[in-house]
Amino acid sequence: MQPQNLIHPTAIIDPGAQIGKGTRIWHFCHIMPLASVGDGCTIGQNVFIDNHVEVGNRVKIQNNVSLYNGVIIGDDVFLGPSVVFTNVINPRSFIERKNEFKPTLISNGATIGANAAIICGISIGAYALVGAGAVVTKSFPPFALVTGNPATQKGWVSRSAYKLIFNDKGEGDCPATREKYRLNGTKVEILE
Repeated sequence: MQPQNLIHPTAIIDPGAQIGKGTRIWHFCHIMPLASVGDGCTIGQNVFIDNHVEVGNRVKIQNNVSLYNGVIIGDDVFLGPSVVFTNVINPRSFIERKNEFKPTLISNGATIGANAAIICGISIGAYALVGAGAVVTKSFPPFALVTGNPATQKGWVSRSAYKLIFNDKGEGDCPATREKYRLNGTKVEILE
C-alpha cells in the first residue's frame, strides 16, 4: 500500500492485495489478497473486493458493493450504492462451481446506477450508463443508455453522461460539452 492512501481502521486489506496511490478505503471494507485496486480510487463503506478482481484507476465504488472473482472494472468507472455482481449463472450451495466463474467487464468511464444487478459473463462498453435498478443480462456497447428489468437500450449518452440526440445524418453533440458524436449503425463514435 502507498503511504498517501487513506485506509479506515475497520477496513481489512489482506496481505498481497495491490492498492494504488491515493486510494481511499472506508469503513468495514474487505480487500482479498489477490485483488488489485488502481490509483486514486474511492472505495465506499462495506465494499468487498474478491480475489482476481481488477479495479482500474480513479474508480468510485459506493457503499455495499461486492465485486466477486472475475469482475474487471476499467478506469474512471462509477458503481452506485448496492450494485450487485454475480460470477456463476446457476449457483447452488451444495454444488461447487468455482471452475465455472464467468468474467464480467465494465469498460472505462461506464456508470452503473444504484441497485443495478449485473449478471456474469457480459461486458458494458466504455461510457455506457446503466440506470438505477436495472437487471443487466446481456452485453451493451459503448455510450449505451440502459434501463429496466431486463435491461434494454433506451438510447445513447455522451462521455459526460448526457443523452445524445442524433440528426438525420447521424450527427449529435453533448449538450454540456459540445463534443461531437456520430451514430454509425449500432455504434457511436466521438468525432475529433
